[in-house]
Amino acid sequence: MPWQDNSGKGGQGPGRGPTRGPWGQPPKPPGGGGQGPGGPGKGPGGKGTPPDLDEILNASRQRLKRAFPRDGGPKPPQLNRQSALLIVAGVGVLWGLSGFFQVGPVERGIVLTFGEFDRVVGPGLHWRAPAPFQSSMTERVTEVRETLVPAGGSQRGAQSGLMLTGDRNMVDIVIRILWEVNPEETAAPGELPPVARFRLLIDEPDKLVLTVAESAIREVVGRNELDFIQTEGRGVVMDQTRELMQQTLDAQGAGIIISSVNLEKAEPPTEEVNQAFLDVNAAQQDRDQYINRAREYANKVVPEARGAAQQILEEARAYQAQVTADARGQASRFDAIYTEYAKAPEVTRQRMYLETAERVLGPMNKIIIEEGGQGVVPYLPLNEINKKANQ
Repeated sequence: MPWQDNSGKGGQGPGRGPTRGPWGQPPKPPGGGGQGPGGPGKGPGGKGTPPDLDEILNASRQRLKRAFPRDGGPKPPQLNRQSALLIVAGVGVLWGLSGFFQVGPVERGIVLTFGEFDRVVGPGLHWRAPAPFQSSMTERVTEVRETLVPAGGSQRGAQSGLMLTGDRNMVDIVIRILWEVNPEETAAPGELPPVARFRLLIDEPDKLVLTVAESAIREVVGRNELDFIQTEGRGVVMDQTRELMQQTLDAQGAGIIISSVNLEKAEPPTEEVNQAFLDVNAAQQDRDQYINRAREYANKVVPEARGAAQQILEEARAYQAQVTADARGQASRFDAIYTEYAKAPEVTRQRMYLETAERVLGPMNKIIIEEGGQGVVPYLPLNEINKKANQ
């Protein structure tokens, strides 16, 4: 069959030609060449023989052994003292050069020694002790920063900027604050310069400015009336707010300068709170009406009461003067009578009796009958007496 190995030992069978391969190709010579020795094909020792896999692996092992010898191979060169000193000197120079730092034209540099404040430096190239002895940081001081109050402006919410004025009205306020860091590099002994206080002591400067601005504008608005704030008082409100903010920030040592305060909005409240605002105004008008009525009644009653009191007081004073004068007259009269009585007691008694009888009996209707009178009938006119009594 074609795939059977009928080549045997290369011989020929009886009556047949050379044996072919399983696919009909001619038989190969024993040496693997296409022809016998000396022909175009190569023999067992020719270059056309494919390399053996074992030889390739052995060659690779030899190359690895030469590259990584088991006995350690050549040792690296040993550093001498001079080389070590050069390396240490180079590292020291690089460490010293790491202490240089650059401060920009609009910045101030702050140097810390073991985390504690040391000094403030201006623009330019400076040197400080390398880490970990000293460290440095920079802060922009001429940059104008902006804060809007309330935060987000009118987009924050309907009631974010509502404030109560001095005349108990509501107003929606929006202001814009422009501020910057104080660039002063020096301070009094024992105190930090302003730029150092700002960088080292203030964690959230934007939030601090926002809080101080809200407090200041509410205080200023509460001292003024609505019409004044909306008209000619806008500049006054901005100036007072800036001054009050600066005083508060200086008292806290924030190291911040308020450049300007701009009043961007000062309007009545929106529809969401307008109804409540109208209710408040109506209640205030009712209160004022009741107060005016009470004042009107008081203005009417109080003068009358004061007049009546004054009249009573004058009558009392007149009565006092009358009684006092009468008493003094009586006393003077008594003194005069007593003087006369001392001179002539009997005559004085008789005169006093007659004067008293005249004073008592003078105004009376009377009939005098002499004692022992004859022909006189006692008669009491009751009808006449009753008429006079009824009159």
